[in-house]
Formats: sequence, structure tokens, C-alpha cells
Amino acid sequence: MLKKCLAALIYPSLLAFSLNASAAAEATAVPGKTAHQVVIAQVNLNTADVATLESELVGIGQTKAQAIIDHRDANGPFASVDELLEVKGIGPATLEKNRDKLSVN
Repeated sequence: MLKKCLAALIYPSLLAFSLNASAAAEATAVPGKTAHQVVIAQVNLNTADVATLESELVGIGQTKAQAIIDHRDANGPFASVDELLEVKGIGPATLEKNRDKLSVN
């Protein structure tokens, strides 16, 4: 009987303690920072080289990366990310896969 009473007191106490410790950990977390925060590196279409374009962008190999640079050299800097569609071999699907990684600043 004594074991049952102790168990009835100990288990809820342990549960309450673990919930309290979890809440305390959340309260001391750095505001604006989460464990799952992802930082996406930006690739500047106006300054990136072939190696950067090829390694950082999805669906861009050496040939398409060179085509992006050739377009930039022939037509001047990209004014917007959407101008990437003017490069031969780059379609809407490729642009959308990479849009969040691209910049022209």
C-alpha cells in the first residue's frame, strides 16, 4: 500500500518537474532564434562565377552557368531575377526552384 501511495505522489511530481523544466528552457531561448532556423545563401547573378552558380543552384550545371555569365557579359547586369528566363536553357521551373537563393544586388 505504501508503494502505491509513493508511486501516486512521485510520478505526477516527476511529470510536473519535467514540464516545468521544458517551459524554463523555452523561456530562456534567444528571441528570434530557433533550432530549426535555416539561412539561405544568396547568389548574386551579377557577380557570381561559374563555380558558384553550378554549386549553389538547383538544376544549373557548368553549361547553364556559363550561359548565365555569357548573357550577363553580352547584355549587362541583371536588373531582376526574372531576367534569368532570357538565358537559353533556363525555364520557369528552374527559376522557381532557385528564386529564394537569387539576388541581383
